[in-house]
Amino acid sequence: MANPRSEALGLLGLARRAGAVASGTEAVRRAIREGEARLVLVAGDASRVQLDKIRRTMHDRPIPQAILGDRNTLGAAVGLAPLSAVAVTHVSFADRLLEGLVGARNGRGAAGVEE
Repeated sequence: MANPRSEALGLLGLARRAGAVASGTEAVRRAIREGEARLVLVAGDASRVQLDKIRRTMHDRPIPQAILGDRNTLGAAVGLAPLSAVAVTHVSFADRLLEGLVGARNGRGAAGVEE
């Protein structure tokens, strides 16, 4: 059985192929502003500047966010160069990712999830 983090990364790759992600800080911020972001995933080693930009954009919006891997891992999951953040824009992908990440946080692995 694959670990929850690997499953989440695989699902994120499927979401990208389905056109259900916005990749990179500016694309994530645009998806948040336009009401398309259902889940925001950030790299554990993302710079504070990038995270602050995203958090300011998310202000008062109830979008779940989670830490998933580092910049290299997050970028590789969606077939791109290292990324600080990815927004999942399709509700079913976001729900499945959240379910796996919350399960990981509750004893099956390590992932941080916030509302």
